[in-house]
Amino acid sequence: MIVITGDIIDSRRYDEKPSVELVKNISKIAPVYYVPGNHEMRSGKVLSLQKKLESAGARVLRNESKTIKIGTEEILIAGIDDPYLNQKKESAVMNYEINKAVGNSKNTYKILLSHRPEKFPIYIKNNIDLTFSGHAHGGQVRLPFVGGVIAPNQGWFPKYTSGKHEKGNSTMVISRGLGNSLAPLRIFNRPEIVVATLKKYFAKQNISKSLITSH
Repeated sequence: MIVITGDIIDSRRYDEKPSVELVKNISKIAPVYYVPGNHEMRSGKVLSLQKKLESAGARVLRNESKTIKIGTEEILIAGIDDPYLNQKKESAVMNYEINKAVGNSKNTYKILLSHRPEKFPIYIKNNIDLTFSGHAHGGQVRLPFVGGVIAPNQGWFPKYTSGKHEKGNSTMVISRGLGNSLAPLRIFNRPEIVVATLKKYFAKQNISKSLITSH
């Protein structure tokens, strides 16, 4: 499957056509799942964009989930809105959105699409097994041995800008993404598409687990 975790448009220079055309083509390769980022929410055009993406073949997940069946196994893939419209209550809103999307799926492996990587503690709290995220642009500028320099909602020298992060039973994979917004250039920070492989294995307790590898 192909997942898109938001900001496929720039709210300051709105042009949806390239992204809709992209979704139309990649949906022929594999199922496409999409959630809106802060730019979509800020644009005021999220509903019209949603309809066009759905017509192009995307499964738009806005505080909802779908169940994927692989043989006898089930995986829940959920998606939530970016909390841009509720900036003073972001954490409370995101907790509500996740609960609404996931429901009572306690024993099902849960994948969450959420634009904000800095909210990793919330995903951990809600027992999300795997989160795909973006938003940080890889830190815009990356320095050797330091990492990203600045990111939205994280400020200088942010903690979550790219790669795989793990805590407890939760894993988060952050894409540096393909585009830019305010700053037109990236430095030591190549655009990327992340490929993740989900593998099943069995722990000593004979409980089904999963191992995430990405590159």
